[in-house]
Amino acid sequence: MEFPFGETVVRERRQMVTDPYDPGTQVPGSWGDPLSYLVLEQAFVASSSSTAPTNATRAQILTEKSLYLTEPSADVQPGDRIRRGGTFDEDTQTWSGGEVLYVNVRPAADTNPFTGWQPVVEIPLDLSEG
Repeated sequence: MEFPFGETVVRERRQMVTDPYDPGTQVPGSWGDPLSYLVLEQAFVASSSSTAPTNATRAQILTEKSLYLTEPSADVQPGDRIRRGGTFDEDTQTWSGGEVLYVNVRPAADTNPFTGWQPVVEIPLDLSEG
């Protein structure tokens, strides 16, 4: 599957560090520390749904975003950050700019039980971590 008009989608992952309160445990480091980057091939971020909640004083539209991967086994896990667009700085070896979203859950990629076909995996994204 080709996306001739696609954009760069990057998975950012924090490096594991020793927990200062429990030296025998590894925990994710800070987003300010060096990160692990993976450019996700054949991936895109798009709106997955919208709702229009209203009350007596306000009307709004809430839009949810998802990461769509044509490779269901791609290395994306809860706790990762997804950057849509942006640029890579060769000097500092970091990505910047673009839209930043967070992975809080990784659902299974469904497989058709009759044919074994596995089309894509949809991973819901949040605008904030946690």
